[in-house]
Amino acid sequence: MPTYVQHEVLDRIPDVFNAEAIWQAPGFALFSRRPLLRDLLERSPRELRGRSAVRCFSHIQLRLPQDDVDDDYHLTRGNRARELAETLATLHQKDFGDLLGSEDVRYDVAGDEQLAPGEIAVRFGHAVYLPSSGEKALFNIATSRDGAVWKPACAVYAGQRLALLGGAGGLPAPGWPFGEQGGVLLVNDGPDADLIVQVRPKDVLDCVFDASLGAYALCAKGGHGPRLLLKVTRAAGAPASAKPAAAAAPAVWQPRAAQPGDETALPQARPAPTRAAAAGTRAGESDATFAPGALQRLTLVALAVPRLSLYRSTGALALHIPFAPGLAIGRNADAERALTVVAAGDDSLHAVSASGRQAITLPATLAAAPAGRAIQLQAAPEKMRDRYLALLALPHPIAMPLLPGGALEFGRSMPALSALRVLDQPWMLEAATPSSPDRLGLSRKAFSCEASAQGLSIRRLSESQALYRLDAGMQLIGQVGDEACVLESGQHLVAGSYVLRYEG
Repeated sequence: MPTYVQHEVLDRIPDVFNAEAIWQAPGFALFSRRPLLRDLLERSPRELRGRSAVRCFSHIQLRLPQDDVDDDYHLTRGNRARELAETLATLHQKDFGDLLGSEDVRYDVAGDEQLAPGEIAVRFGHAVYLPSSGEKALFNIATSRDGAVWKPACAVYAGQRLALLGGAGGLPAPGWPFGEQGGVLLVNDGPDADLIVQVRPKDVLDCVFDASLGAYALCAKGGHGPRLLLKVTRAAGAPASAKPAAAAAPAVWQPRAAQPGDETALPQARPAPTRAAAAGTRAGESDATFAPGALQRLTLVALAVPRLSLYRSTGALALHIPFAPGLAIGRNADAERALTVVAAGDDSLHAVSASGRQAITLPATLAAAPAGRAIQLQAAPEKMRDRYLALLALPHPIAMPLLPGGALEFGRSMPALSALRVLDQPWMLEAATPSSPDRLGLSRKAFSCEASAQGLSIRRLSESQALYRLDAGMQLIGQVGDEACVLESGQHLVAGSYVLRYEG
């Protein structure tokens, strides 16, 4: 297996900003002297033909003791670090110019808290890439231990071929539990292709794509021990993948031409019964089988997360939407939770889990790894954003039947459809005075509904109640006023924090 990253630490450097002292020792090149940067590049060429080097590496990362970098920033605004990078690039171009071709020489100098005084860490290799000025990322990589809180790990740029995450010499990955035993190799085949994710070496880690989480699951070989989730997302503004559609799988059974004498025997049709045979049926009686009609339902499919800044005068500070390990809405304050979506008083959204707290940027997918399900959040329709931050799709919708025979009323004091009001617990609302979250935009009597053959008739019962009608794709159709409207099957009604779908 090739060495994707060369990682060495140079020690006993009297002045870590002296490029000549880092590049090459003075005097003759004796075998006994300690290697410096030029020696490392010479001993590890990028490409060999026979025993001769034909290409060398041109992107070099240097890490200096953090105290020295801080002092340079305070005293010279970082001028010594910039001069170090420029001088090393000049020496590099001078000594290896015939092995560079048209490639740019790039150096990056930064600090590292782990280095002792006089030490310099050097990284270069096939999986080390320094972006040019203004170059934008093509892919963003994030990691998570539980699928709820995702932390950025690295970016892959358009001109970058390889990146190594974790392991010996690789880029640090938040939550990496595998030490230096193995790493993740990211292969960029260009802007029109998806990023390839592989493990190196192959006999140390397992890597499987989990479609339910939209992420790769990494674990030790055999599935033992902790696991890490790795998600690849295409950066904003990056071109979409042009990967051709997969060819259809060949049919298992192939048609063949019929052979004479090979036709299937068919039963002969039975003659129609005579009137005498049917005389047992009484006059006027039908022999048709009665089939049950379709049951009409109202289903809670999502939550409309309110803007708490609108309710600042009520003392509301934060709305907590808890999810149990199976990603059903948590109904007990002391029960175990996989994650909690928090809408804060400043109209920000966060995901809170055992891994910590992370801000949510819409659209977002939150997944609890053991459950294999995902929570989807999308921005509220534009004309609803004065009241709502987001629409949160529930992994486990809650349905209630709509029985014929009269209208049903929905509201925070109405018992008929109370099973759909999952945010009615005061402990879910962090406020100066304990109160039910249902008071955030839901009237005591919000609306009445009555099922009919034409659909679900909706009538607003309170003038202060805002009702929104959405289509099957959660796009706004319009607002429901004083006049009754009829929901068609598949359409939604938003009342308070609840998005209800009519199924007729």
